[in-house]
Amino acid sequence: MTYLLGLRMDGREALVVGGGRVAQRRVPVLLESGARVTLVAPEATATLEDLADAGRITWHRRGFGSGDIAEQRLGRFWLVHAATDSAETNAAVAAEAEAERVWCVRADDRHASSAWTPATGGAAGVTVGVVANGDPRRAAGLRDAVVEGLADGSLDARRGRERHRGVALVGGGPGDPGLITVRGRQLLAQADVVVVDRLAPNSLLESLPADVEIVDAAKIPYGRSMTQDDINGTLVEHARAGRFVVRLKGGDPFLFGRGGEEALACAQAGIPVTVVPGITSALSAPAVAGIPVTHRGVAQDVHVVSGHVPPGDPRSTVDWPALARSGGTVVALMAVERIEAIAAALMEHGRSPQTPVGLVQEATMPTQRTVRTTLAGVGGAVRDAGVRPPAVIVIGEVVDVAGELDILHMGRAEPGAGSASADTAAGDPPEGNRIL
Repeated sequence: MTYLLGLRMDGREALVVGGGRVAQRRVPVLLESGARVTLVAPEATATLEDLADAGRITWHRRGFGSGDIAEQRLGRFWLVHAATDSAETNAAVAAEAEAERVWCVRADDRHASSAWTPATGGAAGVTVGVVANGDPRRAAGLRDAVVEGLADGSLDARRGRERHRGVALVGGGPGDPGLITVRGRQLLAQADVVVVDRLAPNSLLESLPADVEIVDAAKIPYGRSMTQDDINGTLVEHARAGRFVVRLKGGDPFLFGRGGEEALACAQAGIPVTVVPGITSALSAPAVAGIPVTHRGVAQDVHVVSGHVPPGDPRSTVDWPALARSGGTVVALMAVERIEAIAAALMEHGRSPQTPVGLVQEATMPTQRTVRTTLAGVGGAVRDAGVRPPAVIVIGEVVDVAGELDILHMGRAEPGAGSASADTAAGDPPEGNRIL
């Protein structure tokens, strides 16, 4: 039997003997716990050397010497790790630590260790440690299963001594529920109330406990929508009632997601706010379609713009002439309905009509498809292909780079799953208008 104990190493000394791969795994965990780490090894991995150069660990570039622990030559240690490639050296380290009544983890022989390092992980504010009779592989497998359950909410971690308070603005990513961040998934699993957008990964809601209140804050283009004032009021109302509120949004909450407005409304009401960034569709949609928004020798700048109002509209703050002159990649969101006006403005101010354009519809979802065209032909391409929101539009030479690499199929659903491909059209598509 093993007596399990959590060591609070903050500010306490730890000795690691050996500078190889095992030490490279152990040292960062010790540092995260707040330990002051001394490394004894004639050589060390590049990562450990970098930690030493940065002053985060103390490195003695020599082998272990008798008396290093007993005579406290290097300091008084609370914990020792013997992690060399030499069984003889590890045995000497363990024996000296035992004599000094210092716990020692011996990497090469679990049966000769006075202590075992558990497989650790964390989720939902819980630290998990598994000791499987010293078997590291089995312990790691069990640890992963528990952490995954905590992260996705299948193990309920919502009830505890200290509950979350306030509002969390969580970016849910571009659509695929697997692309939400680990932190976002953790907080979602602990929510009392979830205020969710239309483009958020709504399938994650199915895993939540039945008592979690779901508020639909969908904004349907040119249709039903919950006003922003109502959304702000809902967040504040539930948080003031002592509930932990997760505002689940598509993409990243601070990129055209009005996250700043929601955070400000909460702050003005005295509500604490946690912001969890998300993977924005502005970069991820081109990526899964195989379009690099920057590429050496082609584009060194990328501009993300909102197309919810057209060029020339008094509400628009986008400098379209400057974008046309820049020559860099332009990524337009919420722009399907206004792409012809956008294309006209860019061409009027100097962009070539033959500038490549890629439209990625429903990125990361089984129905994802990509339409390739040109700036001059984009309006017709949208109508012919029936492109509809949500779609991300990429304008620039990088679209052709993807074509040269022949990777525009990346991330696309297989035919039969609602995807569009070159095989679905009768005959060859018109020049400059390819559906992939």
